Amino acid sequence: MQVRLETIRRHRLFGLLYFLVPLLVTGLLLRIALLLRSWPDVSHGWSLVASLLLGVLTDTVYASYALLPLAIYLMLVPQPVFRSALHRVFMVLAIAFELWLLVFTSASEWIFWDEFGVRFNFIAVDYLVYTQEVIDNILESYPVYPLLLAFAIAAIVGALLLASMPWFRRWQATSTPWRSRFAAGLPLLLVPLLATAFVEARDLPRFENRYLQEISRNGPYSFFAAFRNNELEYHDFYLDMPEQLASQRIQDLIAQESNSFPVAAVAPEYRHVLGGNERRYNVIQIVVESLSADFLGSYGNADGLTPNLDALAADSLLFTNLMATGTRTVRGMESLTLSVPPTPGRSIVKRPANDVLESSGTVFRAKGYQPQFFYGGYGYFDNMNDFFARNGFVIHDRGTEPDESVGFANAWGVSDEDLYEWVLADADRQYAAKQPFYDFVMTTSNHRPYTYPENRIDIPSGTGRQGAVKYTDYAIGRFMAAAREKPWFADTIFVIVADHCASSAGKTALTVANYRIPMLVYAPGVVEPGTIDTLSSQIDVVPTLFGLLGWSYDSEFFGKDLFKLARNEGRALIGTYQSIGLLGPEHHLTVLEPGKRAESFDYDPRTGAQVASSEASAALTDTIAFYQSAADLYAARAGHVSL
Repeated sequence: MQVRLETIRRHRLFGLLYFLVPLLVTGLLLRIALLLRSWPDVSHGWSLVASLLLGVLTDTVYASYALLPLAIYLMLVPQPVFRSALHRVFMVLAIAFELWLLVFTSASEWIFWDEFGVRFNFIAVDYLVYTQEVIDNILESYPVYPLLLAFAIAAIVGALLLASMPWFRRWQATSTPWRSRFAAGLPLLLVPLLATAFVEARDLPRFENRYLQEISRNGPYSFFAAFRNNELEYHDFYLDMPEQLASQRIQDLIAQESNSFPVAAVAPEYRHVLGGNERRYNVIQIVVESLSADFLGSYGNADGLTPNLDALAADSLLFTNLMATGTRTVRGMESLTLSVPPTPGRSIVKRPANDVLESSGTVFRAKGYQPQFFYGGYGYFDNMNDFFARNGFVIHDRGTEPDESVGFANAWGVSDEDLYEWVLADADRQYAAKQPFYDFVMTTSNHRPYTYPENRIDIPSGTGRQGAVKYTDYAIGRFMAAAREKPWFADTIFVIVADHCASSAGKTALTVANYRIPMLVYAPGVVEPGTIDTLSSQIDVVPTLFGLLGWSYDSEFFGKDLFKLARNEGRALIGTYQSIGLLGPEHHLTVLEPGKRAESFDYDPRTGAQVASSEASAALTDTIAFYQSAADLYAARAGHVSL
C-alpha cells in the first residue's frame, strides 16, 4: 500500500493537487466567511450543512474547468523541460499566481456580497463590460493598491512555503512516461465534459433560505454561467399557459375605465386610453439613485436625512405603497419608460432591440414635447444613451455638456448639483422657445463611493450611505428653490421617484421589504397634496402621470392609472434577473423561478416578515399572464420567433 501511495505521489499529474487543494480550501473559507457575515439571516440546522457540502461540489466542478489547461500542459510538456530548474521556478510562479488570484477573487466576492448579498451574477457581468466606471469606483472606495500588494506578498510567501515541502520537491523530480501521463490525464479531461452534460445549476438542490442558496454556489462558475446565459427565454424556463388564455387574461388584468381594446389590435395589450381635459404641463421626472423609502422621514425614518424631501412631501401627492420592479437602475428606467414587467434576463434597456415597444417618449412626442434624458455620468454605461436616443430623447450627459459646467465629479458622474444646473439651463431654453418639455433626470450621487462637494451638509464626504442620502436631499432642495424662481415653474409638474432600493439582499429570492421606494408629485396649484396608499409598482407611474394630465393616447403599457384603481385592486410586479413575482392586494407573493417552478409567500407589511405559503396561489395564473405576455410582446416586436 505504501509503495502504491508513493507511486501516485511521484506521478506527474499528482501535482494537480497542489493547485486543487488551495482552490477548494479557499472556497470553503470564503463560504464560511460569507456565512458568518450573514449569520442572523441564514437558516441554522442541516440545511446549513447541506449548503456547505453542495458548495464543495460546485467548487470541484469549477476546478475541473479551471485546472483543465494545467492538466493538458502536464500531459504534454517533455520530460527534460519538466525536470529543469527553470521549469521548477515556473511552477512556483504558477502556484503564486493561483494563490494571488484566489485571494483577489475572494476579496472581490466579499465586496460584491457586501453590496448585493449574492455571489457573482448578471450584475458582475455587466460591471465587467463597463470597466472604467467600475474600476474608478473601486479605486475611490477601497485602498486597492495596498491590498493588491498585500495579496501578492501573501501569495509569494504561500508559494515558497509550498515549494519547500518534501513532497513538492520530489514531484518536480519525477519521471513519468508519456503513456502513463495520458492514461491518467485523459479521464481527468472527461470530468468537465461530464459536468457540462450533467451538472446544471438550475437542477442542483435549492434552499428556501436565499443566503444558503447563494453560499452553496461557486462565484467564478456563477459568473461564467451568467455570461453564457444572459438571456432567458421565457417559455423554456418558466411556467406558461396557452397563448389565447394568456391574451384573454392580460386584457382583464390591465383594463380600466375608459379603456377600449380594438378587435383587430396588433397585440392583446394594445388599447386606447380615453382621457379628459388634456393639459400641456411641463414634466421634470427626477429618478434618484438607490433611494429606499425607509430613508425619508415622511416614510417613517427618524434620522433627519431628508429634510427637503420631507418638506416637499407635505405639499405633494405622496405614494406610500410603491414598489420598484427590480434591483438595478436599468430596471427602474425600463419600467418608468416602457411600463412593462421585469422580464427575465437582462433589462430591455440593454438589449439590441430596445426601441420596439411603446414608451413614455412616444406619447410625449405625439403630444408635441421633446423628451430629454439627463445623466450625470457617461450614458454609454448600461447602454442608457442608446436606449433613450432610440426612444426619441435628446441626450445630456458628461459627453455632451461642457467641462466648465462640472464643479465636482467622482467615478459615477457629476454631483447632483451640477446635474440640476444642466436641467435648469435647458428648461430655460425650452421655455424661451415656447416648447413644452419632459425631462427624465437620473442622479448618481447616492452611490458608492458616496462622495460629494464639501461643506454642503453636516456629514463628511465619502463616509457612507447616510451622507450620500443627505447630500442627495440637499441638492434636490437647492434645485427646487432655484426652480421656484423660474417663469416656467407654475406650469411644471415635478415627479420624484427612486430607481430602486439601496439594498435588495434578503432571505428569499424576492424580499418585498427591499423593494419599497418613495414617489411624490409636486406641483403647487396643479396637483392637490394628499396620499395614495394603493399597492403599485413603477410600471404604474407613466399611466398615472398621463392620467394626471388628462391625456388620450394609444398604449401597450402594462401599468394602470392609480387615480382610477381601487385600493383593494392594487398589485405590484417585482423581480430580479431570474426570479419574477406578483404581489397581490392581500400581500400574497407568487414567484416564478427558472426550471418551471413557482413559490408562494405571505408578506406582512407591518413587520416585513415573509413566510412560505403551503397553499397554491390563486394568483399563479395572473403572474404567468403578466410575465408571459410581456416576454411574448417583446419577442414579437424584436423579430423573434412568435411563441
